[in-house]
Amino acid sequence: MLDALAHTLRSRPDRPAVLGTTRSGAVRTKATCGELADLADRYAGALHARGLRRGDTAGVAVRPGPRALAVLLAVHRLGLRAAVLDPGAGPDVLRARLALARPDIVLADAAAQAVAGWARPLARRARLALPDLAELGGPVATVGRRLPGCAPALEAARGAAALPRPVDEDGDAVIVFTSGTTSRPRAVVHTRSSLAAGMATVTGLVRPEPGRPVLGGTFFVLVPSLANGAPVALPARSPRVLARQLRRLDPQATYLTPPQLRAALAADARFGGRVWTGSAPASAELLTRVRRAGAAEAWGVYALTELFPAAAVEQAEKAAFTGDGDLVGAPLPGVTARPGHDGELLLSGPAARHRHLGEEPEPWVRTGDRGRLDGDGRIVLAGRCKDMVLRRAENIYPGLYEPALHVPGVELALLVGVPAGDGDERLVAVVQPRHEADPAEVRAALAGPLHRMGTARPDALLLADIPLSGRSLKPDRTATARLAATRTTEVLR
Repeated sequence: MLDALAHTLRSRPDRPAVLGTTRSGAVRTKATCGELADLADRYAGALHARGLRRGDTAGVAVRPGPRALAVLLAVHRLGLRAAVLDPGAGPDVLRARLALARPDIVLADAAAQAVAGWARPLARRARLALPDLAELGGPVATVGRRLPGCAPALEAARGAAALPRPVDEDGDAVIVFTSGTTSRPRAVVHTRSSLAAGMATVTGLVRPEPGRPVLGGTFFVLVPSLANGAPVALPARSPRVLARQLRRLDPQATYLTPPQLRAALAADARFGGRVWTGSAPASAELLTRVRRAGAAEAWGVYALTELFPAAAVEQAEKAAFTGDGDLVGAPLPGVTARPGHDGELLLSGPAARHRHLGEEPEPWVRTGDRGRLDGDGRIVLAGRCKDMVLRRAENIYPGLYEPALHVPGVELALLVGVPAGDGDERLVAVVQPRHEADPAEVRAALAGPLHRMGTARPDALLLADIPLSGRSLKPDRTATARLAATRTTEVLR
């Protein structure tokens, strides 16, 4: 897919590739196809001139946009592997991750470096923080504009470095950090072939048409869309500007996370074409709201860092599901799914990660989700394995019941366990109403679903804003449980 992208960029150099937006929502071109291809070639030449060769590792801490994509194209051409560094993870976590990945060079933009001079205030405004890269001992290069105190620029003088032939063999492509601690970070390793398989699946799902824009900012949106001749617009950060951007851009397809969708809907955004969402749970209610806001189709995508994407379900199918649990759809082509002996959902397929960094390859991806296959072969989730609540010797899996709590007027809903003081737990339903909803009407709408939960009925109900965490702003269960423990709750009888 990346090879196809390189060819597409060169075949139509004047066509817009990456689009941005003004505050009024007007479309502006951030990079044309030719500019993106030239930038990737310059980065590849510069990395080659620095002695980077097939199999070496490049740490990448560059914010999404044309430069980040050009870096990844350059890394792919040389057969390097990219270790993706999240500048928002904090210095201690990043220091531990760098020690595990042992990159031969770190590529960072000025804001991510957070070093001396006026780069530090810029980084703070962008909520980015890397350790002082100079202390790591290895070479560091600045991608993009270089500010005082930054490492030397990556780019060599134009024409100074000859481009090597593109690597055309399988091998490690990317390291993506997932869970773990500062003492033992964990990361998955994708190969060039597993990345290609994942992006081919995305292409089959989204079906991008040449010349019509796609809205989305992830690597798995950018590459398939651009490879098929569709320019990609990076979503505006402000919900109000995003609403204007959607109106002016009229994209054929849109990919936003559930928090982005909720914020856009609150800003009265209108959608068109097909809308996709993932990275965090998407309820049938949220997908229905997207359809009501004009989308021709609204899809929830079930994906993991270890295997992207695994399954997808359209709003109509999800809304019609009446069983327990969260329907996420049939496994996508090439994906095999089965429950393990302990109820954990296991996945495999061509797009699955090769291994965890520093460990041996594994044939199955352990998702950490309890799941089953229904009579139609569709995946139904019952929540995270670790989220089980033990109440009066009964194991309660929140994921079985939370989808039923997303009634009209509810933005988010979680079931969490709160210590009861005797080794037992109380089950609390924490529900976040939509900003325009009447709390009394929300309580009335919840009465039926709560009653139908039977022996898993919560002990208490709390209407409150649910804390979010992580880059994709997923609901934070730990913080929500703390909130439930400290707030007076409505006892259910």
